[in-house]
Amino acid sequence: MLTQRCGCNFTDIEHKHFYNDVIKGLRASPKRLHSKYFYDERGDELFQQIMNSPEYYPTDCEMEIFTRQTHELAKIAQQDGSPFDLIELGAGDATKSFHLLKYLVNQETDFTYLPIDISSHVITYLEETLPLSIPGLNLNGLNGEYFEMLKKASALSNRRKVILLLGGNIGNMPVADAQDFCIEMRRHLSPGDIVVMGVDLKKNPKVIRAAYEDAGGVTKQFNLNLLLRINRELNADFNVDQFDHYCNYEPETGACKSYLISLINQQVCINGETFIFKRDDYIWMEISQKYTVDEINQIAIRAGYRPMQHLTDSKQWFIDGVFMAE
Repeated sequence: MLTQRCGCNFTDIEHKHFYNDVIKGLRASPKRLHSKYFYDERGDELFQQIMNSPEYYPTDCEMEIFTRQTHELAKIAQQDGSPFDLIELGAGDATKSFHLLKYLVNQETDFTYLPIDISSHVITYLEETLPLSIPGLNLNGLNGEYFEMLKKASALSNRRKVILLLGGNIGNMPVADAQDFCIEMRRHLSPGDIVVMGVDLKKNPKVIRAAYEDAGGVTKQFNLNLLLRINRELNADFNVDQFDHYCNYEPETGACKSYLISLINQQVCINGETFIFKRDDYIWMEISQKYTVDEINQIAIRAGYRPMQHLTDSKQWFIDGVFMAE
């Protein structure tokens, strides 16, 4: 039960989830924070900088797919020509999906775009800018957790669904959790619905590690920004100068993990509750799981999907896999 201490008044349900997840994560052993909370307004800005950094290849790889294979993506979405809802999970600024949206509108395709994002800032931005950039686009932004909003999307219409899960978002969880995610997503879909899933492939470990510890230090700022958000929104007193960023990649498992490391013995207070950090203690911040094509196909099959095709970039570093709900 959320308590009110130190004068803080938590009334917004989103903040209650945020608070509960932070407290639960920092009480755990090892300590961890959920990467989904990176994306406040400042976090959104920093992630845009990460995507534009020279080391961060996933954005360029998937952008190549969406710009050079737009026609193929449109054919996948249009299928039998019936109206559909195009639902993007974790839409961000829709930079990649923009190309598909514009193509579909120009083809006078009957569809509605439903971007889903946990960041209200993102949804507001999309609702304000996309209809101006793509005249004629039908858009209905949904702010909240993926599955809650998928349920809402199903209630809005019974049209077939085409789901976009781009940017390697499926990699933002351990393999077992990714399997559970795909199973749960399948429960919200009907047979014949389509999922287009961005998947970062296993490759040279040096390429991967550099992408998550960029020379400009933006990824470090991105991770530390979550501590600043906790300070601001949850009445905490993290000293971000006393934490450093570290990441590692395991070629065998495909797991790339990021941590914040405590540089000294210290205490942090969050809304009246004290957390002890010894020097060199770490907070697990995020995972970016890499797969082979066979590995992601097996996850999809076990979750009730049929692999249809895989669109890849010219380096074959990234795929957008197409899966049909059975």
